[in-house]
Amino acid sequence: MGAERKWFFSLLSLTFLSVLLLVLYSISPFSSPRPFPSLVQLGLPYPPAFGYYIFGGKGDKDRIFRLLLAVYHPRNRYVLHLGADATDGERYSLVVALKSVPAIRSFSNVDVIGNPDRFSYMGSSYIASTLHAAAILMKVDPGWDWFIALSALDYPLLTQDGSPWIVLSRSFLEFCIFGWDNLPRTLLMYFNNVMLSEESYFHTVICNSPELKNTTVNSDLRYMIWDNPPKMEPHFLNISDYDQMAQSGAAFARMFKEDDPVLDMVDEKILKRKRNQAAPGAWCTGRKSWWSDTCSQWGDVNVLKPGPQAKKFAETITNLLDDWNSQSNQC
Repeated sequence: MGAERKWFFSLLSLTFLSVLLLVLYSISPFSSPRPFPSLVQLGLPYPPAFGYYIFGGKGDKDRIFRLLLAVYHPRNRYVLHLGADATDGERYSLVVALKSVPAIRSFSNVDVIGNPDRFSYMGSSYIASTLHAAAILMKVDPGWDWFIALSALDYPLLTQDGSPWIVLSRSFLEFCIFGWDNLPRTLLMYFNNVMLSEESYFHTVICNSPELKNTTVNSDLRYMIWDNPPKMEPHFLNISDYDQMAQSGAAFARMFKEDDPVLDMVDEKILKRKRNQAAPGAWCTGRKSWWSDTCSQWGDVNVLKPGPQAKKFAETITNLLDDWNSQSNQC
């Protein structure tokens, strides 16, 4: 009788364990089959695609990963750059973090620069790194239309189901990299002796090129608060700045301290993004729950659904274009 009871309890325990594992497996975000990437359609009449360059230095691995998730969309292409002052261990940890995101694994649209550049406020190192990243993006993906450079101190104020307006066009970067005259290269050598050259190099190139002159809009599309007179960097934004920042109609804001509570407010109220997950858009079709990633499954990635922040941003763009149309000389 004792042996039979022992056998019965062993069988019961095994059955319970099997059921428990089955339940856990059924609710695990890794339990569903790996979804196949939706076909990304490029060119008209489809939405534009962006080429993102996200950069930082030592200790910025987590900030870059968070920023990437906040601006991620399968249609875009991303190059991440941890500068030479960061360790190889940080770069490896960043790659491991990227592999934890189902969409990034499937669409393979994020790259990490393995041979990093060294940044300096003096000279043209920032410009060279930006052009290097743009060249990489052009090589790995011929389809993106617009280029955005973000530092680890930036954060978006709208989802990627927003407007296509950004900082530099692909055609302009092609001129800078493959230039059909010597202007970009000549200026790059000159700016090697200029402090904070990234603040004026691209402006100088475009305003001295007859074909590209007066194709600029005087805005960097970022929300910042400066001292008067301005110092080297703007203020660090915090919770007290949220309302004004959210109503600004800007695409991005800076600067933020790492993991500042105001970033959590942006994630919750604007991006609707959970920790370590991509900001959801119309492409995300996964079930909404506390244990799973809405963007671990997807439908048509070429469909966009702009939200309220995109409408504010559209008003900003309309005002900028009205101002642009009223002036004959932008340079």
